Amino acid sequence: MTMTTAPLIGVLALQGASDAHCRMLEQLGARVRNVRRPADLDGLDGLILPGGESTAMLRLMDREGLFEPLRSAVQSLPCLGTCAGTILLAETVEPVQPSFAALPITVTRNAYGRQNDSAILNAQTALDGGPLEMVFIRAPRIDAVGEGVTVLARRGDDPVLVQKGHTLACTFHPELGSDPRVHAYFLAQIGYQ
Repeated sequence: MTMTTAPLIGVLALQGASDAHCRMLEQLGARVRNVRRPADLDGLDGLILPGGESTAMLRLMDREGLFEPLRSAVQSLPCLGTCAGTILLAETVEPVQPSFAALPITVTRNAYGRQNDSAILNAQTALDGGPLEMVFIRAPRIDAVGEGVTVLARRGDDPVLVQKGHTLACTFHPELGSDPRVHAYFLAQIGYQ
């Protein structure tokens, strides 16, 4: 089904790279709402869980009463998680911490090293348009994917962009580069092109 009006995408804006996601979505024609309270989830067509520090996000969600409303939202709304957002979506997180368990993947936090081990790589993906720029900053590693999860891109042997149904997750930061294809793919999954 194709949407005739611009979708309204919520971007979790407690901590992390929410502004860059908003700019990318607006460039692609979407409407954007920062999500800071449960009421901000009303009427959304999709949701982005950005990168940042997943443990800090969890503390802020708890303070704002957002954890359970977000857990419910990611079950029903198309969702894109990037870096820390992927950790929040994962079914299993190492070292162990709470998550929404919305995507059958196992992730290890900060698996590629410290801040100074961050990298910008280009790799082939299942998305059209050739190699994709991938910005990795203290990135998690996807160690296992469950049934029904499609791997759309890899870093070596490691999945870095995965999808199951309406849920899309990447261990890198597509919002920090100039290539809009991950966000465009997400919007296309909602029916907006």
